[in-house]
Formats: sequence, structure tokens, C-alpha cells
Amino acid sequence: MMPLKKESEELMVTIRCITYNHERYIRQCLEGFTMQKTNFRFEAIVHDDASTDGTANIIREYAEKYLDIIKPIFETENQYSKHDGSIARILNEHTHGKYVAMCEGDDYWIDPLKLQKQVDFLENNPEYTMCFHNAVVYKEEIPNVSLFNLMKYDEDLSIHDAIHKWLVPTASIVFRRDAIPNYPQWMPRIYSGDYSLVLLALYYGKVRYLHSISSVYRLSYSTGSMSTLMKNQGMFVIQQHLFLLKAYNKGTNYIFKKEVDSRIKELEKELHFQKAKKTKNIYYLLLSVDLIVKKGLNRLGLKG
Repeated sequence: MMPLKKESEELMVTIRCITYNHERYIRQCLEGFTMQKTNFRFEAIVHDDASTDGTANIIREYAEKYLDIIKPIFETENQYSKHDGSIARILNEHTHGKYVAMCEGDDYWIDPLKLQKQVDFLENNPEYTMCFHNAVVYKEEIPNVSLFNLMKYDEDLSIHDAIHKWLVPTASIVFRRDAIPNYPQWMPRIYSGDYSLVLLALYYGKVRYLHSISSVYRLSYSTGSMSTLMKNQGMFVIQQHLFLLKAYNKGTNYIFKKEVDSRIKELEKELHFQKAKKTKNIYYLLLSVDLIVKKGLNRLGLKG
């Protein structure tokens, strides 16, 4: 455990951790926070969304042991189910660090210098609004491990990759709080707040990939994870992304129009494909044939 930082020191990082029924995982997540070795003060806002298992008890245990780091919020009523942005508002009220790091309760950090390296980069490069790193993807049901992305060196995230791919593990994100204001009115809230956050970061500045493997993304279909949503609600996810990208186009005065329009076209084809699978409609299947071929080529490692 690192020595206590003085309360008078500037609070450099607020870690935002949302958790719900993560009794099996939350201890590993909190260990990742408390093992961080930094020359600055940081805190972890751990928001328990009225868990019905033993998650809250484990959080209390760590909050008592690490008074200077773990700052819990215990809900008596589930906020996520309201779908009114209440979790975001609560976290915003409790976020005071110069930088914000993210890690959900079923993911965890494996590098004790993670925060130090990312803050050092942002401190020395004020034109960047965000940085991120790679992660191990751990599939519980198989079990199996892989890398979240195949990036091999430090590089800037392009607007093309940000829009067309998902290369940014949520638990890898550290962003400059004053550079990314609270969601502008033109930016709709969708299920995927981290996707929206990356797009905003690129609108307000630059985003850097720092080549290291510093966290673990737990992919599990047995929990209420985003992976479950992606598997079971494909059409909903596509519609949400279309809604977001159309608003992003307009809100940014179409400065990324070429890339955004290209992704919108892809998503609309994907939506036809999903409808075809659901309705077995031959018209939609014909519209989707090029997408089906492209998916097959991609699986073979070829370009469509």
C-alpha cells in the first residue's frame, strides 16, 4: 500500500467504477486500484447500483482499509433501470480529479504503473484529451484469452478507427476532465457511453494509444455485461449507433462527415441483415448478400 497522500495535494485522478452484482469479481477490481503506484493523489468512486449479492460488503471492506482511495456510493434503488442518465449525473457530482479513469466492476487492472504512465503522458501532451492501452480479453465460458486489439506501437487513434472499429477497452481509458465537457445537448445518450466518450474526445482534441497490456476485460454471457447485450440485442445496438452517429454528424458540423456517413451506410446494411435473419425475408437477404460475403472474407483473414 502506498503512503497516504496529503489532502492538500491536488487530486489528479478520479477513477469511476460502476458495479452491480459483481461479488465474484469486485475484489480483483478494487485490488487493481489500490495497488497503483503514483506520485500523485487519486481516488476511486465505486458506485454500487443496489446489488443484491455480497458486492456492497466487499466494497465496505476495502473502503475501511483504504480510506484515502476507495470512496463508495451505495444505492438503495437501482439507477440503471431508470434509463434517465441518473448514474452519469451521480458520478459527475462526485468526480473532482483533473483526470478521469474508468473501470467497471467486472474488469480489473494488472499494471501497478498504469495510472502513472497515462497521467505522465497527458501532463506532457496537453493537445491530447484521452489516452488508452491494450487489454487481455478473458472469456469465462470457454475459457480463453486474447488481446482486445492488435495495435503494436504507440500511435494516435484515427477518426476512421474510432468510428468503424472498437479498439478502446473501457478499463484503459484516462481522459482530461476539463477538455471533455459534460455531454453536449446534441449528443444523445445511448447504451454505450464509452463509444460516445471516445468520439467526443476526438472532437475536442487527440487520442493516443500507449502500447501496453494493463487491464483485463472480462467477457461473460452469464452476467449483465455489455457482451450479453451485444449477443441478445443486435438490432437494438445497431439502431443506437445509428442514432448516435447521425446526431454526431450534425453536432460536429459534419467535420467527420465522410467517415461517419461510411459507418452509417455499413450499419444500415447490418440492420437489413439482422432483419433478414429475424424475418427470413428474401428481399432483405438479397440486400445483405454483399455484407454476408464480406463477413465470410473477414473470417478468412481476407479483405472484402
